[in-house]
Amino acid sequence: MKNILLASTSTVYGSGFLDYLLPELEQHFKDCNTLLFIPYARSGGMTHEEYTTKVALAFAKINIAVKGIHEFENPAEAVQNAEGIFTGGGNTFVLVSQLYKNQVMDVLAEKLKSGTPYLGTSAGSNIAGLTIQTTNDMPIVYPPSFQTLGMIPFNLNPHFIDSEGPDNHMGETREARIKEFHTFNSIPVLGLREGSWLAIKGNTITLKGHLKARLFRQNQLAEELESGADLSFIK
Repeated sequence: MKNILLASTSTVYGSGFLDYLLPELEQHFKDCNTLLFIPYARSGGMTHEEYTTKVALAFAKINIAVKGIHEFENPAEAVQNAEGIFTGGGNTFVLVSQLYKNQVMDVLAEKLKSGTPYLGTSAGSNIAGLTIQTTNDMPIVYPPSFQTLGMIPFNLNPHFIDSEGPDNHMGETREARIKEFHTFNSIPVLGLREGSWLAIKGNTITLKGHLKARLFRQNQLAEELESGADLSFIK
C-alpha cells in the first residue's frame, strides 16, 4: 500500500527548509528512526554532502536521523533497506539520469509500492509521475528515459504559477507550456502550487495545503481543484 507525500516545494516564502511540512512529516514518518535521502537532483552550487546536512538539520527537529544514498557502496541495496525515503529538489533531468545510472529507478518503484513512506519535493515529486516531460527544469543532461516511477497515473508541474513576469512580458505562461505538451501527449497534468502537496495512501490521492491545484487534460478546459479533494479520478 503506497504511503507517499509529493510536495510542490521544500520551502515556502518566509519559512525555513521543510518547516511548513514538519507536522505532516512527523506523522508520515512516525515509524522511522532513520531516513534515506536522495540528493541526486542537486547538480551545482551544493554538494551531495552539503545537501544531506541541510536535510538532516530539518529532520532532527522531529528526531529522525538522515543518511545520504551517496554514502552507500550499493545505492540499490540502500533503497531496499530504507525505513523511509526522501528525494529532494533540484534538476529533474540530473536526478533521473543518476537514478538510472545507479540502477535505482526500478528498485525505488518496487520499494514504494510495498508501503515504505516516501517524501518528494519538486524534482523528487516529478519522478513520482508517469514521465518528467512537464518539469520546469532545463534538460542539462540527457537521461536514458523520460519514464519514471509511475506512483500516480498523471504528471506533475510543481511550482505552478498562473502567470509569469509583468503584464508586458510576452513569453509563454506555465499554462501555455502544458498545452504545448498536450499537443503531443494525452497524460493529464496537475499544476501544484507552492505550499501544496499530494498525500497518496494506497490508491487514494488527496490534495493538501491551503491552495487549489489546476488540472490540465488534453482537449479539455483546465479545472481548479479544491484543497482536500480526492484526486483518484485523474487517469
